Amino acid sequence: MGYENINFPEETVFLVTGGAGFIGSNLCEAVLKKGCRVRCLDDLSTGKMENIGAFMTDERFEFIKGDVKEPAVCMEACEKVDFVLHQAAWGSVPRSIEMPLFYCANNIAGTLNMLEAARLRGVKKFVYASSSSVYGDEPNLPKREGVEGNLLSPYAVTKKCDEEWAGQYTRHYGLDTYGLRYFNVFGRRQDPDGAYAAVIPKFIRMLLKGERPVINGDGKQSRDFTYIENVIEANLKACIAEKDAAGAAYNIAYGGREYLIDVYYHLRNALGVETEPIFGPERAGDIRHSNADISKAKEKLGYDPEWSFERGIREAIEWYKISL
Repeated sequence: MGYENINFPEETVFLVTGGAGFIGSNLCEAVLKKGCRVRCLDDLSTGKMENIGAFMTDERFEFIKGDVKEPAVCMEACEKVDFVLHQAAWGSVPRSIEMPLFYCANNIAGTLNMLEAARLRGVKKFVYASSSSVYGDEPNLPKREGVEGNLLSPYAVTKKCDEEWAGQYTRHYGLDTYGLRYFNVFGRRQDPDGAYAAVIPKFIRMLLKGERPVINGDGKQSRDFTYIENVIEANLKACIAEKDAAGAAYNIAYGGREYLIDVYYHLRNALGVETEPIFGPERAGDIRHSNADISKAKEKLGYDPEWSFERGIREAIEWYKISL
């Protein structure tokens, strides 16, 4: 279980794109703890230097400030790299509706630039972030790979396109690609600020400040909240997966289901406050319910998540108490 027993030779080089972001910085840290070398590529448009500040003095860590929309930058970043963990993308369904052209350029063309650079540089495996948003309006639970509905946002379109392009690179060019459909990841270093902040850190920050969070809709929408440690496990296990698992996308979650209103009161009680939420309008493009079938990832990647929502949220709350 977990990823503690996964080991790589010390000379192994990982490229983490979006490495100064929430998920990316946690991946950088995990790889460094394995004794490997890490190259972090980030344009700092959403990532933060404070997320990787502790690694900058490590001789095994290299930071490149650059943009995946630039093919030459991608080629430079992939030089002498063994594994690419491609996390660079802009998230947020509502923001993607406001900025469709940028999302196409950043999330689709940027991923294609990285795939091509990885192919030309002879990268062994290309592991990339997809999203549960690709299930769209498919109503059945749990969500299973291969049973998708109509896409509900430009963000979802970008992630589905990334999966299609990655599949082409496996099929035609022999690049082993592994798509990880993340389900509502949370944990340390997730940004609580801004209009598009994820719900768990945003709720925690506002409750700690005595403010009333807004719940979009009635709070009865459900999510498969997934702690960051499970995502790290999935990325590292994809790097050692069999070749016949390449060219596909996999649900990465715990396999649970939490209602947003229950999450709110769980956080409120854990923080010892009595603040009641404000209920606002539903957000355009949001999926109503999300719960993952992770059997394919278990079978093909050996994915076996240890961190339940309850265990993860306890650690996340303690981290935010110290950090905010």
